[in-house]
Amino acid sequence: MRTIKTIVLLAVLMGQMPLLPAQNAARPDWLINNSPYKATVVTSGEEVIISNGLLSRSFRVMPNVICTDFRNLVSGEQLLRAIKPEAQLILGADTVNIGGAYGQRQMAYLMPAWLDNLQAGAKDLRYLKHETADLQPALPDNGHTKASSGKSLIFHYTAPDNSPYKGLLVKVHYDLFDGVPVLSKWLEIVNNTGHTLPLRQVKNEILATPEEESAVVGSVTQMATPHGLYVESNYAFNNAMKANLSDQTTHWKVDTAYTSQVNYNLQTPCVLEVYPEVPVGITLDNGAAFQSIRTYELLLDSYDRERNGLAQKAMYRTIAPWTTRNPVFMHLVTTDPVKVKAAIDQCAVTGYEAVILSFGSGLNMEDTSAANIAKYKALADYAKSKGIMLGGYSLFSSRRISDEDDVINPATGKPGGAFFENAPCLGSKWGLSYIAKLKYFFTATGFSIFENDGPYPGDVCASATHPGHTGKDDSQWKQMKLQQELYHWMYARNIYVNAPDWYFLDGTNKIALGYREVNFSLPRAEQQILNRQNIYDGLWEKTASMSWGFVPLTQYHGGGAEATLEPLHDHLDDYEKLMMQYYGAGVQACYRGPRLYDTDSTRELVTKVISWYKKYRKILNADMIHLRRPDGRDWDGMMHVSATLPQKGLAMLYNPTLQAITRTVKLPLYYTGLTKTASIREKEGMAKTYSLDREYNATVTVTIPASGYTWLVIE
Repeated sequence: MRTIKTIVLLAVLMGQMPLLPAQNAARPDWLINNSPYKATVVTSGEEVIISNGLLSRSFRVMPNVICTDFRNLVSGEQLLRAIKPEAQLILGADTVNIGGAYGQRQMAYLMPAWLDNLQAGAKDLRYLKHETADLQPALPDNGHTKASSGKSLIFHYTAPDNSPYKGLLVKVHYDLFDGVPVLSKWLEIVNNTGHTLPLRQVKNEILATPEEESAVVGSVTQMATPHGLYVESNYAFNNAMKANLSDQTTHWKVDTAYTSQVNYNLQTPCVLEVYPEVPVGITLDNGAAFQSIRTYELLLDSYDRERNGLAQKAMYRTIAPWTTRNPVFMHLVTTDPVKVKAAIDQCAVTGYEAVILSFGSGLNMEDTSAANIAKYKALADYAKSKGIMLGGYSLFSSRRISDEDDVINPATGKPGGAFFENAPCLGSKWGLSYIAKLKYFFTATGFSIFENDGPYPGDVCASATHPGHTGKDDSQWKQMKLQQELYHWMYARNIYVNAPDWYFLDGTNKIALGYREVNFSLPRAEQQILNRQNIYDGLWEKTASMSWGFVPLTQYHGGGAEATLEPLHDHLDDYEKLMMQYYGAGVQACYRGPRLYDTDSTRELVTKVISWYKKYRKILNADMIHLRRPDGRDWDGMMHVSATLPQKGLAMLYNPTLQAITRTVKLPLYYTGLTKTASIREKEGMAKTYSLDREYNATVTVTIPASGYTWLVIE
């Protein structure tokens, strides 16, 4: 007998009950208060529904597992128009569907009354059973980062008795997180067939979605994909510093069975398929198990760029909570023990929290000699005694090792032609030794930060002699697995990882904000505006704590005295502005040089800025709202917001002109949770009460000094 809770939920899903408005206190906007939205799994007869009040995905287990409903419960938008297999395997020349059913005549929409007439495919993997469990995230608690909660729904499938794949077991996981409209999907495969299986490809999502637009002509690459579904996976790389450009697994396809679509050539992008661009390409031994990539599907309820960006940031904080760590660090350009200890002392005095031995410093983590290990263990111990983290940089990509160990170009059979022309293969003898040496170095020295320059692009390697892969077909997949295992190992030991590619979902903490390195050879005043543009543009989809910037204390790519801050005491004004614009955005920059201060006045400045940052640290690390992009002509600014902190907002306002300017600025305070009034003060001055308009804006008049900045605190 169905419970009242089940009946209500089913009624909502079938459109028989209205959704409560987002402003209703009983159903708050999840981006302001997400605490009511807890994941549940409800089973009623043949129906199974996984929901958290923000999204729901519904299944029927007869005649096979079919997804019957995928809905955004905030907007009411339906994301499913037709039934497809729940997943798919390519085994040699065979395509094996997992779940799904056949007989849906009209592919533009799905009517519940049609479900009883559908038939299971004779060769498809069949539903065996399902189970529910508390969600077990990809990376569990490590003693420092608390994993997120939710529920998992796991469908078990097996091959029919007359199938050549009898004994093949597949589990399809649907992991739903509390508090965010995010569903993760992934597969486990166990080969109990009695023979090896040529596992060429794994599609862990095939979803027939409604089209985004009506176009009579146009190709699949020209037309818009559905706005309400954002997809990422833990298989991303491209050195783009941006998620969508790093993506290797999201594919929008046409549906030629959908013959009633408007597009005459049936080219509407209306089928989402998720699989690695370069096939998996492995041989699965009998008795062996395989785990697919993990796909994260975020349901968006708006076309607004800011809101959708806030939703992505909330997703990262939930599925990769380790990315919220944001230690204050410098990049040191020497490994001279006397100078390293002096820099550690300066960090302790000024409030910095970490030292990273930078590229060009002389650090070699591949040197496992007793003398090298002893040197860096002593420095790590000294740093720890001062409350400072010590870490270092290691180059992997864009270096040449040997013909034997480098990536072999499939087109030529020789080294060269990799993403950075030459690069070692992580599956080579050298690559496997590199991983082992890194683990030994970190274990033996106690280093707690790893800045890994690569591996970037997942280069395909045609070598047949590398021990970490068998040949071209499995080379990318196995290199990625080796890399993921290294980052999982470091996460388990709470080692902070800067990795200049999109490896967040496997345990890395930070990536470059996005900048052109040679710009740091430009004059300091130009760097300041460019940096603020980089910050403004780089924080639409990722959080400040996921990003690093750059400040060349000493010459970097050239530019001479005009580009650098040394001697520091001669450029205190520029030093302060560079620090304030980064810390004011919540972004840690690589302050790269031999020291943080050179005189008492410099020390006082650095200490003052870091003290200010730590006073407002929580709000400065909160979500950012874009106010006005820097253009060098007028004011620019950004604002941090939080509905849960004592400070509900902090706006940073900058004036790039040579005269003081007075401007009236609208502060959009919706995401602060304030609804009627706000108490706003400039810097540490007296607060004034402002009424909010009907769009939750406070209008403030403020004077910004010439070539300067100010800040406003909202409470």
